[in-house]
Amino acid sequence: MKIELLKGEAITSFFQQGISPLKETLLFIDYAFLTIQGGFDELLCLNATSAVEKYWHQIETVKKVLKLFHGRALLCDEVGLGKTIEAGMLIKEYLMRGMVKNVLVLTPAPLVSQWKEEMQAKFGIEFLTTDDEEFTSDPAGFWKKRFIIASLNTAKSAKNMPLVTEQFYDLVVVDEAHHLKNRAALSWKLVNQLKKKFILLLTATPVQNNLIELFNLITILKPGQFKTEKQFKQDYLQKGSLKATADKDRLKALLRDVMIRNTRSAIDLKLPKRFATTVRLEPSETEREIYARLDGFIRKHGFQKQTIYLLLREAGSSPFALKQTLLAMNGKDGADGIIEAIGDLSDIGKGTALMEILSKNPGEKKIIFTQFIKSIDYIAGLLERHDVPFVMFRGDMSLKEKDAAIAAFRSDIPVLISTESGGEGRNLQFCNTIINFDLPWNPMRIEQRIGRLHRIGQTRDVFIFNLSVKDTIEDYIIDILDSKINMFEMVIGEIEPILGHLGEDRDFEDIILEMWQKTGRENLREGFEQLGSDLVKAKQNYLNAKAADSEIFGEDYEM
Repeated sequence: MKIELLKGEAITSFFQQGISPLKETLLFIDYAFLTIQGGFDELLCLNATSAVEKYWHQIETVKKVLKLFHGRALLCDEVGLGKTIEAGMLIKEYLMRGMVKNVLVLTPAPLVSQWKEEMQAKFGIEFLTTDDEEFTSDPAGFWKKRFIIASLNTAKSAKNMPLVTEQFYDLVVVDEAHHLKNRAALSWKLVNQLKKKFILLLTATPVQNNLIELFNLITILKPGQFKTEKQFKQDYLQKGSLKATADKDRLKALLRDVMIRNTRSAIDLKLPKRFATTVRLEPSETEREIYARLDGFIRKHGFQKQTIYLLLREAGSSPFALKQTLLAMNGKDGADGIIEAIGDLSDIGKGTALMEILSKNPGEKKIIFTQFIKSIDYIAGLLERHDVPFVMFRGDMSLKEKDAAIAAFRSDIPVLISTESGGEGRNLQFCNTIINFDLPWNPMRIEQRIGRLHRIGQTRDVFIFNLSVKDTIEDYIIDILDSKINMFEMVIGEIEPILGHLGEDRDFEDIILEMWQKTGRENLREGFEQLGSDLVKAKQNYLNAKAADSEIFGEDYEM
């Protein structure tokens, strides 16, 4: 038997993955062993991705893509089963084996930052994105970088498409790939024209209207798999129909060469129930004054978008978080009055509500989520005054400190106060209660918090408490998410495709901020009513696409 180990550039590529020297050595030994085996029966990425909870269906999917599909696959797992994790594992595996040097990920604009965060936190890979300074300062050079995450709309623009298509990418990943359903659209043409070795298309709903969309996706992966569109219709579709198959078994056999579709029924995934309660609080007179003054302060000074966004989110969290930023503004006209009003506060309604929730079932462990350090400090002081034991989990803590915090929480500490990163990649299913002290503007962030606990391995019902102050942005957000689309009853992961059906190529936060800027504080409720109606339509469009997919594939196509 001939044994070929890594050589030259491949070795260099292997050792550039940001792994500790000891792990590098051990993984390299693993690679040599696998080379002798001559296959992908064992995965290197499993030892290099300890921050990721990997499930058997994901591991089997990765092996199948490597061994049988040769790196060209349509990943169609149902929502919430981990298509992004599967893609990340495949990226890591190919990099560690020296089989790819560069990676391009194309995704809708609202998912760009989420992909970057997940690839860094879970797989230790630093991607540049079209949101970064490197792109705006040097667009031509940007597309030559090793690891890129780009908005599909940005990549297909007249300015960028020639730059992207002249590059060669070892691996291309397209998230929400149903956007490539139309062969006449620029999105399809861009991905089809890309020079690439491996390609992964990710979508929970590969067919949204008819089977021609499936033909278009497969043509990108394996040109000629179904020959021409005319031949595809003759061979696989009932006459006069674009949805009904004429030869289901034959179509299924061909799809097995390129498509993987894990479903909840197939992997026997059953999760306990979720119960959500929103506690809407009347603002005190001082809090009303703070909100009103802040509104006028922002509109008077015309700050940049990010500054406005920060100030409004801080106000939605707690006055104490807001005060920190105002103090840094060096006495800008109007800031002193808000700071003075905040100085009169020793407690807020959220604090009272929080202590009431914590007093119920004191033996049950609870996670309190907040976005800002000063809000954490306020909560910590509150719990200390009431003799409630707690630990904190913050992004600026060392790994050792984080491990110690989780260990204490698992053992005998009943409360964990955590920032957004809390519990990422950690097993927290021993806890079943979440308290959202504040609420991110992006529904996917709220969903991620819930997903820390409501996931495979959770055996008890999960309870979610949302704290909001009446007639604030956060109050309106949680109202439309709960009353209009029943977000807390949906499967984890479903909010993403629903937002995708809004037809907006921008972040949900940007939609809200623009609405705040245009409507004024007094008309904000009406703006949210319209957004709620748009969400209802978007959810229905998603459900229609899901139904069309289920009608065509059903259980017969579980892969």
